[in-house]
Formats: sequence, C-alpha cells, structure tokens
Amino acid sequence: MKVIFPIKKMSTRILFASSAGLFCGLAIGIVLGLTRDLPQIRSLETFKPAAVTRIYSVDKEILAEIFQEKRNPVALDSIPAHIKNALIATEDRRFYRHSGVDLKGIARAIVKDILAGGFVEGASTITQQLAKTLFLTPRKTLVRKIKEAVLAFQLERRYTKDEILTYYLNQVYFGSGAYGVDSAAEIFFGKSVRDLNLAECALIAGMPKSPSRYSPLVNPELSVKRRNIVLKQMVDTGVISMADYTEAVIETPTIAANYREMLKAPYFVEYVRKQLEEIIGPGRLYKEGLTVYTTLSFRHQLSAEEALESGIEALEIRMANQNIDSNDLQGSLIGLRIDDGSILTMVGGKNFADSSFNRAVDARRQPGSAFKPIVYAAAIEQGMTQSHLILDAPIAFKGANEDQDWLPENFSQTYNGEMTLRYALTQSKNIPAVRLTEKLGGPSSVAKFAQSIGITSHLADNLTIALGSSDISLLELTASYAVFANRGQWIRPWAITEVLDSKGRSIWHVKPQRRVVMSRTTAAIITDMLVGVIQEGTGRKAAVLKRPLAGKTGTTNNYRDALFVGYSPTIATGVWIGKDRYGALGDRETGARAALPVWLAYNKEVLVDQPVDYFDIPDDIVRISIDPINGQPASAGSSDAVTAMFKKGTEPKIIR
Repeated sequence: MKVIFPIKKMSTRILFASSAGLFCGLAIGIVLGLTRDLPQIRSLETFKPAAVTRIYSVDKEILAEIFQEKRNPVALDSIPAHIKNALIATEDRRFYRHSGVDLKGIARAIVKDILAGGFVEGASTITQQLAKTLFLTPRKTLVRKIKEAVLAFQLERRYTKDEILTYYLNQVYFGSGAYGVDSAAEIFFGKSVRDLNLAECALIAGMPKSPSRYSPLVNPELSVKRRNIVLKQMVDTGVISMADYTEAVIETPTIAANYREMLKAPYFVEYVRKQLEEIIGPGRLYKEGLTVYTTLSFRHQLSAEEALESGIEALEIRMANQNIDSNDLQGSLIGLRIDDGSILTMVGGKNFADSSFNRAVDARRQPGSAFKPIVYAAAIEQGMTQSHLILDAPIAFKGANEDQDWLPENFSQTYNGEMTLRYALTQSKNIPAVRLTEKLGGPSSVAKFAQSIGITSHLADNLTIALGSSDISLLELTASYAVFANRGQWIRPWAITEVLDSKGRSIWHVKPQRRVVMSRTTAAIITDMLVGVIQEGTGRKAAVLKRPLAGKTGTTNNYRDALFVGYSPTIATGVWIGKDRYGALGDRETGARAALPVWLAYNKEVLVDQPVDYFDIPDDIVRISIDPINGQPASAGSSDAVTAMFKKGTEPKIIR
C-alpha cells in the first residue's frame, strides 16, 4: 500500500514546532539570564534587618531608639486576625490559593496598564512583595518583575503560607519609619499590635500601598479614607459583617503623639546622636543595634524641664501684662557634674517638636555680667586680691569711630568711688570691670585667659569684653564656671560613657580631656567671691537653699538676655532666657528675675537628696573679716563686715 504524505501540511507543522521550540528556548534563555544573579533563598530566619540602637541614661532609662528601620518582630499568633484578613482582602485575595504568582491578577493588571499607557496597577502577590522587600529594589521594571516572580516561586516552595505572611507582616514598610505591624502600632497608636481594634487594624493594613501618603501622622484625613476602603473590602470578602463595618467606619482614630514628641530628653539625645555619627559612623549607628550609655540623669532631667517650663510660663504672664509679644520666648539649661565634667541635664528649648535648635549648645548669645567672673579670675591669677581697690566713676574710651567715645555705664547709673574687687563683683558694677580689664593688659589678655579656661567662641578685641559683649554658648560658659569649683581644673563636657555592639562588647568608651588652667588658690578665691554674690549681692534669692552655693547673674542691653550661672560643690548649672529674635523680655527682667528662679527650682530638686558638701579651701588660704567696700580688716562687731579668703601673706593688715 502506498502511503502519501501531505508534504505541505507536514512542512508547516515542522516549521511551527521549530519556531515554538526556538521561542521557548529564547524565553528560557532570557529568564535564566535575568535570574542568574538572584540571591539564593536559603532561610528567611537568617535575614538580618538593620537593628535598633538604644540610648540609655545613667539611671538606666531608655532615652531613645535610633534606627533607619524600626522593627519589633512578633509571632503570627500575636497579630490580630483583623490585620491578617484586612491585608489579604486588600493586597492579595487569592493568597492561600496561588503558588506565589497570581496569573489572573497579572492578566487583569496588564490590561489596565495597556489602557493607561503605563504602570497604574500592580499584580504583586504578598509573596512577591516580600521577595521585593527582602531582595530587590522598588524600581518598577519588567526585569524586576520577572526576578520577583521567580523569587516568589522559590519562597512558596520552601515556606508555608503562614510563614510567608508572618515574615511579610514583620518586614513591610508602613510609613513614618515603621517596619512591621508592631512598630506601626507603636508609632501610630502608642500600643502593641495585640491591642489594636478593627478600625486600627484596617488603617494599618491599608498603608503598604503608599506609606508616605497614608501615614496618619502625615495625612490623617487621607489615612481614614484609605482605612474605610479597606473596611469595605473586608465586607466584600466576608471577613467582617456589615454591622462591624458600620461601627468601625465612624470611629475617629486616636493617634499617638508624634514620635518626635515622645523622645525623652530630646535635645540631649540629638546632641548625642550627632556625636555618635562622628565617633561610630552612620552605618554602624543606624544598622548594628548598638547600646549607648550616657551621663544624663533622667530623674534630674525631668526636674530641669519642669523648672524651665515653669519659669518661661511665669515670664510669659509678665510679658503679657506689659503687652510684649512672647511668641519666640525661649530658654535653655545645662547641668554639669563638677568632678568629671559629665553632662547631667540638658534642655535646649521649651519644645523640641516646635524647634529642635539646641540653645544650650549651638546658640551663641551675649552673657552680659555673667562673663565678669572670668575677668576677676584673671586678676586674682595675676596676683590681685579681693580687697584690691578699683575706681567706680564715669570714664570715656575712644571708640572705633574717632568722633564718638565709648561711655560705659553702671546698670544702676550710680557710682560709688573706690571699692574692692569683691564688692564690685557682688554688686555687678560695670565700670570697675572695664577698668580692671584695661589694667590687666587689655581685652586680648582677658580673652587669652578666657580661652584657657574653656571659652572657644570668638571674643571681642575691645573693652566691651568685660561686660560680656561677645556671643558664647551656655555650655562653654557653664563649663568655665565649673573650673572654679573643681580646684582650677577644666574638663571638656562629655555626654557618652560607653558604646557596646550587639554582642555586648565595648567598641568605644570615654576618655575625658582635662587640664589645670589656674591655681587651686585662685579657684577657691573666685568661688568665695561668687558665694558673696549669693550672700551679699545680685544673687541673694538663691540663699534660700541654705547650702554652699556660688554664682553670677547676667543681663544684656535692653533686657534681651537673662542668665544665671552658678554651682554647688558637686553640680554647675547654667540658665539662659531670651527671645530667638533678640527682642526685649520686659522692664527689669534681669538675670536675677527671669533666669535665677529657674536655676533655683532646678537645684532645689537636684540637691535635696545629696549630702551637704563644702567648697575646697587650700592650705595656703586664710579667711579674715573685712569691710566689703574699702577692703580693710573690719572692726569687731561691725554689721557690714564680710568674711573673705586671701592667699597667705596677701591678706589686708590693720593700718595703725
């Protein structure tokens, strides 16, 4: 029997088969080429996201957590069913039925993308989104989608659906720095994910679509609209009833305070963070889960914040009574331990959420008369004594403009003739401070001495330096006062004690910088003079504490800045009050009135549980009773006499 083959039909089949084979080969080759550099899917358990660095106070309070990705991994059974159901209803309804890629969803998305002429709808399953989150970039390209699909198939082969869902819920980004549902619950609602209700679950489940748009901290109204869409989809898929929907959709979310506002000691934390970036580097700081121990006492920090807040509120009332705008009224407070220079407390403004600018560290303002102790310390170091006489009388100096002289004035605009250095300082006289600066060799001599005791800011090269005309920071000024209490030793202020890695190994610890900058005798004498400011002069209000205290008020022209810087034998504290735009605080708002009450309230709380210590008295010091104005030894029973310190051999003798 002769068999006749249909040659033409056979040739067509062969050609079709060959073409199909070639096409499949090309497709397989392309896929293999695109996926050959994919990461190996071995175990999701070994995936290590960036860890959280925690900053602790000296009393073991967690001050802050620093992170690029805030994660608190939780088990699936700890996550409410409403979140799981809401997520599946919104992101991937066929999650439990597909093998990693939803072909029906892909077809639907392709049609919509073609009609729109671009990417308008994704078709990524939860598994694909997890693959993208862990291993790929978010850029929308055909190559990435192919890689995403291959990785999704691999994940589905290795893990159960519940395991994939658990990893997704703990890894996906929910906006405002929150990675994972528990972190989202903490940041947005201030609670654990376990405690979320239906409406809150729906709000969080709706965020992965566009975290930056749907964050309730950024767009509260838009986040609620998105939540309601999620709730409607939950009704459509039958996971909640219409009654549940009706109750949840009318709920107003109770959003937690802005995460920035939740920080403890925020100005200090930011100060520490900047230093850590320099010491450790941003990569390690934000990713390696470090433990940072600091010098701050959280208990005392609360006292500092309360004292400053109360002082500013009281001043705002007084300003209102004078019809003075107080909108930009600010303040700062710094507390240092005398013996080691560590920062005990730091408040850089009245509200970190409104302004993160740290006025305790970064602001440079005129200290006014609070600078005078540095001038007098230079005089004592050069051999003068408390009883040295200086003239308090009007004087004129040639100004920069030859046609106009500089005529310094006392705050009181009264003059008392010759007086001792002690009296001039305790009463904060301006003219004697200027004359003394000139006598010490001029402003450059005083500036050099100031720089030796820790003043790093540029100082004026003219006689106004004596009156605190140069802008300096509260931190450097307070640290210079600490020298007087610390036997003439300056210590650079520091905030970080030690940094540990994720395994508890020390990778950095403090090495305090210290140096002797004046004699122990000079330090004791200046302290004695500043005790006089509190006992006899402009700082009398502080005497109510009935403890050894020393300090000095500071007020600038037109009452623009008010300061009080002082110390006990253990703690040095500086307080500044002023307006950011340099406006006046109000009539008679001096350092004694505007700043000293804050200093006093803070130290009352800080010192209450500490033993009474006394200032250092070196062996070469003698104490005698003198007339505060003329410096002569006081007669027995004199009511005006004060007890003053002198280096042996320099004390005033009775004139016969």
